[in-house]
This record gives sequence, structure tokens and C-alpha cells, in this order.
Amino acid sequence: MKRVKKASAGVAAALLGVAALAWFYPPFAEALYIDLLSLNRSVPPARIADNVYYVGASDLGSLLITGLQGHVLIDSGAAQTEPKVLASIRAAGFDPMDVKIILNSHGHFDHAAGIAALKAATRAKLYASPKERTLIEAGGRGDFQFGDHLAYEPATVDHVLEDGEVVALGEIALTAHFTPGHTKGCTSWTMRVTVEGVPRELLLICSVSLPWRVLDNEAYPGVVGDFRATFARLRELPCEVFLAPHASMFGLAAKRRSGKPDAFVDPEGCRDFIRQREQRFETAASR
Repeated sequence: MKRVKKASAGVAAALLGVAALAWFYPPFAEALYIDLLSLNRSVPPARIADNVYYVGASDLGSLLITGLQGHVLIDSGAAQTEPKVLASIRAAGFDPMDVKIILNSHGHFDHAAGIAALKAATRAKLYASPKERTLIEAGGRGDFQFGDHLAYEPATVDHVLEDGEVVALGEIALTAHFTPGHTKGCTSWTMRVTVEGVPRELLLICSVSLPWRVLDNEAYPGVVGDFRATFARLRELPCEVFLAPHASMFGLAAKRRSGKPDAFVDPEGCRDFIRQREQRFETAASR
């Protein structure tokens, strides 16, 4: 209690938000080892591929894709992550004002609460899926799991995506794949990248962590079918460079420590992740 009292108001709010999420959604706490104090620590940027950088906090992810005609940013982390993202972009050697497009995996507060501030800081356009647009523009209110408990500053979506749409900016080309279940508009992203000059296929998997109620969920009656379709789709997508909205999901810390220039080329880790999460889902769906 004393540690919380000594914390700044912003940090205290962040911890309360994460604690609330862990309370309402136990699988989240399990996946993140219930280490609530470490989720939003500042960490140096990490080079994922030749023009792809991790610029998020210790676990709340944000991804920067750089190009000659401007950059693309995916996810913001929590509201308290936003200044860390801007600092990390600069530490990687880039100007935040060169970010032209902001994309999102899904509209939960730990991935979207900083988007409004990032839009203001960069003047970038926000692209999102139709159902995630509803959640983001409502500031997280009305979520099928959390209701209004984990609200944040709303952000205006400037472009509504279609499933399979290619978002292009100069030489950058990302493909949107709607993979609902964790949220109704969850969006995974693929793109061709190079790692040390070698062509690779990158997949950022929107979360497939389970809602607190899978069966007979009146707020999301199609959740079981959506999850099954999502796992079928993820199995088909190419995945050599494996990323996810939380650093712990794809082993950022260990891969960074390895010092290998191709540490994030991990097709086996990607397939294992999909397989394990699908097994967890099928267990929950069979109860």
C-alpha cells in the first residue's frame, strides 16, 4: 500500500487499470505472470527486422515500421505508455512526426489507450477494423467483457479497414486479417520484411487469449465460432517473424538478450503459440 501511495497519479492509475484487467480477466494475469509492476517499464527499442522496431514498454507492445515516405506504428500500449513510445522512436533514430499511419491490433486499454495522444503528437491517421472502430471511438466503453470498467480517452478512426486490405505507405505494405474472438474486431497483421537482407514473412498475431466466458456468452454469442475461424486462419498465414501485442507472448526479453541479429525469426515459436492457444480454447469450449 505504501508503494502505491508514493507512486505518481499516472503510475497508480496504470497499475489500477492493469489490476482491474487481471481481476476481470484471469487469463491475462496468468499470461503476464501477474507481474503488474513490470508491464510498463521503459526499455530500449529492439530491431526486429531491417525496417521494423519494437518501441513499446517492457510488455505493452508497440511496433514501428519505417519507410522512406514515412512510418507506420502499430498499437500504443496504455495511456502511460505513450511518452515511452515517443521516446523509444527517437532512441531508435527516427522522428515521431514521420509516423503517418497508426494501426491497432485491438481496442483494449493496454493497446489503445495511448492512441489519442499519439495521434495528437504525430498527426498520423488511425486505421482500424469496423468493430474495433466502435470500441476505440467509445474509449473502450461497452466492451463485451469489461463493460465500461477500463475506459480511456477515445480516438477518432480516420479510415475503416476491410478484411484483407493492404495498407501501403511507400515501400511498406501490411495486410489486415480480421481474427475476432479476443475482441470482436481483433486484427492480425502480415507483411514481407527482410532480416539481415533475407526475405521473411512477419505475422503480428492479435491476442487469442480467452474471454472470461467462452460458452453461452450473451454479450458475444458468436465467440466460439469466431475463435475457431481465427485459429484456422492463423494456421494458414505465413509466420517466420513472430510478434504479438504483449512482449511476453513472443519472448522479446530472451530474444533481445541472445544478441542474434535474426533472433526474432521464430517460425517454430509462432506455430507452438498458435497450437497451445488453440488447445486452451478447445478445452474451455468443451466444458
